[in-house]
Amino acid sequence: MAKADYPVTTAVRFLRAHGIDFIPHVYEYEEHGGTAQAAREVEAPEHEVIKTIVLENEQKKGLIVLMHGGRQISTRNLARELGMKHIEPADPRQANKWTGYLVGGTSPFGTKTKLPVYVERTILDLPRIFINGGKRGFQVEISPAALKALDAQPVSVATE
Repeated sequence: MAKADYPVTTAVRFLRAHGIDFIPHVYEYEEHGGTAQAAREVEAPEHEVIKTIVLENEQKKGLIVLMHGGRQISTRNLARELGMKHIEPADPRQANKWTGYLVGGTSPFGTKTKLPVYVERTILDLPRIFINGGKRGFQVEISPAALKALDAQPVSVATE
């Protein structure tokens, strides 16, 4: 894919600056299509398509959790594991303010505000992952090892 064939987002700039190899995948974004649509478009199992979820704790401080497509986050277990009282999804406007990305196009790479990043432990065992490249309808295929650039901490908080 030629350079002009995909958007140069803040996430792409981050990946380049950190020497992270990636394969871009651009597709027609479908409102509420989620990871199931992304998986069909990139021709990968939904389990390898990773969601970037922006959450906030009881002190209204933001954090990011990376989760398998088709799985949910147990915010109760996450709060317990992180020693916090309460964690809930961030308001979309607040998530945009922290990350600079629109919901449906949120990438953990190149966020406006450096937020702590947590990754579902089993994601690190995959041979490859597909994660948002900073724009709706744009996934980047990378090695899970690339998440080290985010100082992503492993957690076990997935539910079906």
